[in-house]
Amino acid sequence: MASTFEISTKNYSDDKLAVKMAMSHLETLVGSVNGYALSEPYSKFGWTFFKIAIKDDLQDRIEKKFSDMIEKYQWSSPTEKFTKFMTDYFASKGCNVKIKAVDA
Repeated sequence: MASTFEISTKNYSDDKLAVKMAMSHLETLVGSVNGYALSEPYSKFGWTFFKIAIKDDLQDRIEKKFSDMIEKYQWSSPTEKFTKFMTDYFASKGCNVKIKAVDA
């Protein structure tokens, strides 16, 4: 199941680059290519928001490779666990962003 996240940042140019680099690294780790898409940004109250859609193939590969880590999260649904994993992954790669799962 593909996921879409809304990403919030106060420094769009730097954080967009950091997110792209983190996703490129993640794609390399799981052996995927072109597994995500970024939307156009919009600004509100000093924050910039954009969406990242993770395609089915990439998400499946992430869930398989990191299943032991994802399962350790104490959230009720698989979507919440995957969101928490992605939040922690971005933080570990120096992305200073907030993430929430949204409907496509």
